[in-house]
Amino acid sequence: MLFDSHVELLLDAAVSLVNELTDGERRGKPYTAPAGEELLSAVPAALPGHRAQSPVPDRLPAESAEYLAEAARTMRLVFEGMDEDRADDAAAAANDLLRRTGARPQLDRVPGEPWQVHFHGTDDSYGVGWSAGCATALALAVGSELAGRLGVCRAPRCDRVYVDASRNSVRHFCSAPCQSRVKAAAYRARRGAAPK
Repeated sequence: MLFDSHVELLLDAAVSLVNELTDGERRGKPYTAPAGEELLSAVPAALPGHRAQSPVPDRLPAESAEYLAEAARTMRLVFEGMDEDRADDAAAAANDLLRRTGARPQLDRVPGEPWQVHFHGTDDSYGVGWSAGCATALALAVGSELAGRLGVCRAPRCDRVYVDASRNSVRHFCSAPCQSRVKAAAYRARRGAAPK
């Protein structure tokens, strides 16, 4: 494990929010992020909801959903900055999100578990709370030797993001399907170029 479990959960949430709530390309096809009514159920689906102490509802209020969609666009700038060796830009985007959310650490405890440092925003709404947590996790990543673990998919016509949790820092794709697409294309290219 590269990051502690709470930071890892928040980085996973940041990846999911960026990949689900920002326009671009996904697996070789144009991707349009959900909006309006679709956004209200897409945001909770993107958040980790398995924690009993903080269950995610099926639909969020429009204000929280829109806040998270806007935060996801800023989070994307962090991933893009790190992927393109523009750490200053990534840090500026993370700092912007930290300021907007008023992110602050707080010790929380789940019954039967030890105290843990969690990150909260200026209020406990889903939009601000999750954005503050994700912003803090991204800032911790950018400010560490693990900053290079934030990336954007290298597959053609895909701009989804990932956190490389591999042991040797070898991940370059957002998903196994994108990795397979690239490998299959390289294989077809080699076969087509082989002398006959």
